[in-house]
Amino acid sequence: MPPTAIATFLLQLPGVREDLKWGSNRVFSIAGNKMIAILDFLGDGLAFKVDSELFLGYVDRPGIRPAPYLARAHWISMTAPYPLSDAELKDLLTRSHQLVVRKLPKIRQVGLLVDLD
Repeated sequence: MPPTAIATFLLQLPGVREDLKWGSNRVFSIAGNKMIAILDFLGDGLAFKVDSELFLGYVDRPGIRPAPYLARAHWISMTAPYPLSDAELKDLLTRSHQLVVRKLPKIRQVGLLVDLD
């Protein structure tokens, strides 16, 4: 999945906006400043949050590693070509969105929750 398709997919998730930060990093966030994914991370990479119980399983896979500076928050990173299928990548990006949404106060979650089934 090319970066433009990833950006398009992320921007269609409820409440997501894109900002350029730290030079050329394309940061996708919700609720003002809650990051869900970073494109062009440290060059041509992609980084995003995963479930804490799945973190070690993902970083054991070839081509996926803990995201520098963000691993303690259970973020993974990978470089293009991404070692995941398009469907799996979309699922994980949606889950990253929902992990961040569920940390928001209940009043701010309205309209941002999506059905993961």
